[in-house]
Amino acid sequence: MPTKTLSIATEDGHAEGFAAFPEGGGRHPGVLLYADGFGLRPVVRDLAGQLAGHGYYVLVPHLFYRHGPAPVVELPAYLGGEERAAVFARVLPLIEAHTAERARKDADAYLAFLAAQPEVAAGPFAVTGYCVGGLLAVRAAAEHPGEVAAVAAFHAPVGAAGPGVYPALAARVHLGHAEGDMTPEALGSLHEELDAAGVDYTSEVYPGTRHGFTMADTDAFSATGFARHWDRLLPLLAGTLTGG
Repeated sequence: MPTKTLSIATEDGHAEGFAAFPEGGGRHPGVLLYADGFGLRPVVRDLAGQLAGHGYYVLVPHLFYRHGPAPVVELPAYLGGEERAAVFARVLPLIEAHTAERARKDADAYLAFLAAQPEVAAGPFAVTGYCVGGLLAVRAAAEHPGEVAAVAAFHAPVGAAGPGVYPALAARVHLGHAEGDMTPEALGSLHEELDAAGVDYTSEVYPGTRHGFTMADTDAFSATGFARHWDRLLPLLAGTLTGG
């Protein structure tokens, strides 16, 4: 898939990022993709390219641009065992510094940028995310109900969104949890809150998965979980963005 490097103007500077989109020209439904906390790297480019291959323009921003160019934290080619934990410990302060207000301002900028691209069809758009990116995706969808028709979050701390977010969701929602991401009680409470808010959603625990199961450069990767993620994400996008 063709890709291009981008610089996205935000209220606090410029976020680097990239876009992947189908060959052959034309305009395509737009998807904003939030990476996990480890950020932009080859596995995320591969994921965006796979999604673009299904007919979408996929915008992937560098979440932590305020702290410098990607990667802010140097990453090994493979994140496994103790090394994964050590890298995450260095990434955690960046995640904690990315407040809900910063995320809101950035989502405004990313969706406006997406809408302005000549390769992108008129909205609505979709937002998807992984790990902390899934939380950002849910918040972005809630803050832009007139623009976002679908949101998907995978192995994401969506419970941290807070019940006040859910009533604002107009998008169709899919939440794909790893085993151990939430206790059964917490998952039940989340579903009660979504039901009370009238959200159109599916939410399920992917069997045999660990947190981070979509990322092939980590020891949490699950081929079956990754395949299930596509089985849920692609119909969601087709049903909301292309009428498929």
